[in-house]
Amino acid sequence: MDVPAGGSRTLSGTLDTIAAISTPPGRSGLGIVRLSGEAACAVAERILRFPEGHTWLPWTVRMAELPDAEGFPVDHVVVTYFAKPRSYTAEDVVEISCHGAPVLLRHCLERAVHNGARLAEPGEFTLRAYLNGRIDLPQAEAVRDLIEATTLYQARIAAQQVDGSVSRRLAPVKNQLLELIALLEAGIDFAEDDIDVAPDAEIARRIEPVAATLERLIQSFSYGRLVHNGFTLAIVGRPNVGKSSLFNALLEQDRAIVTPIAGTTRDLVSETASVEGIPVRFLDTAGIREGHDLVENLGIERSLQAMADADLTLVVVDGIEALDASDQEILAKAQGQGRYLVVANKSDLGLTAELPAGAMAVSAQTGAGLGELRRAILASLSPVGAMEQEGGFITSLRHEQLLKEALEALRHAGQALGHQLPHEMLLLDFYAALTPVDAITGATTADDILNRIFSTFCIGK
Repeated sequence: MDVPAGGSRTLSGTLDTIAAISTPPGRSGLGIVRLSGEAACAVAERILRFPEGHTWLPWTVRMAELPDAEGFPVDHVVVTYFAKPRSYTAEDVVEISCHGAPVLLRHCLERAVHNGARLAEPGEFTLRAYLNGRIDLPQAEAVRDLIEATTLYQARIAAQQVDGSVSRRLAPVKNQLLELIALLEAGIDFAEDDIDVAPDAEIARRIEPVAATLERLIQSFSYGRLVHNGFTLAIVGRPNVGKSSLFNALLEQDRAIVTPIAGTTRDLVSETASVEGIPVRFLDTAGIREGHDLVENLGIERSLQAMADADLTLVVVDGIEALDASDQEILAKAQGQGRYLVVANKSDLGLTAELPAGAMAVSAQTGAGLGELRRAILASLSPVGAMEQEGGFITSLRHEQLLKEALEALRHAGQALGHQLPHEMLLLDFYAALTPVDAITGATTADDILNRIFSTFCIGK
């Protein structure tokens, strides 16, 4: 079917054939123009010259020429055909691999649009994959996370979610909610048939594991948020305790200038690196003390602001000198602001100072204690549990908010049960719990509930 150019985005995901450049802007060895829709093959045939006798065979590659408007070849391309429904969008997909000159890719795309396709909107290929049942919503969101990953660990977690790890975690929750709804619906709709409805104690017993699973998933977001967004770590302390040396050691590169002169760092030095696979923005700050000039005072102000803005503060003290008034003042500020760790540097020289409780001994010079420090940094922000180890945690704020809504509705159901309210009222709460879960995994239809009712109960009619 030939589809005219233009048109608009449709929820059916099948009316238009769409086209887009699927590789990043700029010059490269190769670049890909992707077509998806009923007319994908027809459009490709109009803009390319194939060898005589060409036929479209799924999951095979063919050579072709890309001509200009006058018919002269400007590139030799490789064309790959993915037949529906076994393609990314579950539609016919054609990928044209050109040489990566922007002018060639733009020409190929313009020719496709002129010959029956329209420009794809942002995310439309993945939207079509969702609308056509190829992936569910959590998988679609994970595709974006996989593209935006900056560490291999982020990519691994996103790949697990693309593979359905979040959906698998939520599947038992949804099934148990549907069983509760079916149980109560059957009792209400078929009361005249003498079907026994589970007593309140049985309903309460069924609510408990659903609520417990929701609780665990919600709690997992504290770690999932770190994996998805990373965090900021401010390294503070008085001058000459080794902040910049520790900064360089954690980064494993000489990023900040290190000298024996007190007050070398006068401004914030920022660098992003990976800690156990999580992106961390490290901030090396000016030494905090009574400033000696305007520039140093400005640097100290920025240090204090960095402490206030950071997700975690490392308070560095000199392990071979007694804590002075500046150390105590910095510790008091850190305690007042929340999450912090105390690090006693220069452990290679032998710790002689009386250190605060819980201080970690490290040596920026030799690297001693840095592994333990990295693990303590993550543990102080969010302990990693068994669910996190398995990759079954949530990384989306939207998912966390929806799961909180579901849990709140279940709590209302428990309260209604305690007040012995009619089961019709309980049903409202169970449906209220199911709705946000559906917003993550996809909608539940009336047929789903009816099928559950008739498969669970022997109605006899």
